[in-house]
Amino acid sequence: MNQPEHTNTTWLFEITPKNKFFSLNLKEVWQYRDLLMLFVKRDVVTVYKQTVLGPLWYLIQPLFTSITFTIIFNNVAGIDTGTVPPFLFNLAGITVWNYFTACLNGTSNTFGSNAGIFGKVYFPRIIVPLSIVISNLLKFGIQFFIFICFYTYYYFQGAAIGINGVALFFPLLIVMMGILGLGLGMFISSLVTKYRDFSNLVGFGVQLLMYLSAVMYPMALIKEKLPTYGWLVQYNPLAYVIETTRYMLLNVGQISIWGLSYTFLVTVIVFFVGVLVFNKTEKSFIDTV
Repeated sequence: MNQPEHTNTTWLFEITPKNKFFSLNLKEVWQYRDLLMLFVKRDVVTVYKQTVLGPLWYLIQPLFTSITFTIIFNNVAGIDTGTVPPFLFNLAGITVWNYFTACLNGTSNTFGSNAGIFGKVYFPRIIVPLSIVISNLLKFGIQFFIFICFYTYYYFQGAAIGINGVALFFPLLIVMMGILGLGLGMFISSLVTKYRDFSNLVGFGVQLLMYLSAVMYPMALIKEKLPTYGWLVQYNPLAYVIETTRYMLLNVGQISIWGLSYTFLVTVIVFFVGVLVFNKTEKSFIDTV
């Protein structure tokens, strides 16, 4: 009687428990790059699907926020923006700030929003928050284009504005904001699986953080007017990114090498902790969500 022949089978993927202390699985993410692009397309298409204005919301939110800040903080409160038109000053800060908040809010409920998918099929879970950060680049690109349009208008109107030579490094600031939002969002998403209260605190916390990030005022002003509470802004890494953005694009304010180094260090730590907690949570979150 002939015995069945045993053949050696080479598997394309082998799913095993993750034992590494810290792992980004970049090789596996690259293998699932088509799925990553599919999630990016989903995030872009479905956000404003079945809305009246659709992608115009990308433009309405920063414009109306800038107008509101100009009226309240510049016209009423009298905050001086130097030679830069107040509206353009606020729009620069809001454009960068919006990218951070979009990344943070989008990734802060990764496990809860995708529990149905995670429970049915395997793929690197980090693809989902990564897709949110990448898709938000499109939104940022649209809002930054609007900023350039207003910048051009004010420039030809004779406003004393100019792009600083270090503006070549501006993309690095955006990458830093995205990584910081990704790391913090993954950390919060992991906490939300056990403590639902965090999902309610995110919106409030983001609004409070905006006022501590020098979005609508120069950093030097808060140090001058409120020296007792100036440390809250001084040790906020987001404030240095926004202040540096204005220095690069509007040639106003100042650049702090110490502040940027501090921001880079905080970003690396937050991202490391976020990935570490995210990888640990994905092993058992399905039992708590």
